[in-house]
Amino acid sequence: MVYLRNVCLMALLTLITACGIKPWVKPYERHNLADPIMSFSRDPVSSAYIHHVYQAREGARGAEGGQGGGCGCN
Repeated sequence: MVYLRNVCLMALLTLITACGIKPWVKPYERHNLADPIMSFSRDPVSSAYIHHVYQAREGARGAEGGQGGGCGCN
């Protein structure tokens, strides 16, 4: 019974301390992750353009992680 209580206490302590973790990426560093070079595709700039054209043609936005913004008129 003591063992179970210690395990529960350790699990609770782990969960409580996990909420206090600060993000590793600072707000002023996030523009580096939004750079097209960080994409998995071979040619990220043309891939983003093709996704934009596809989303505008289909009338669906955000299905494959494309960037949003603008007024929506194409």
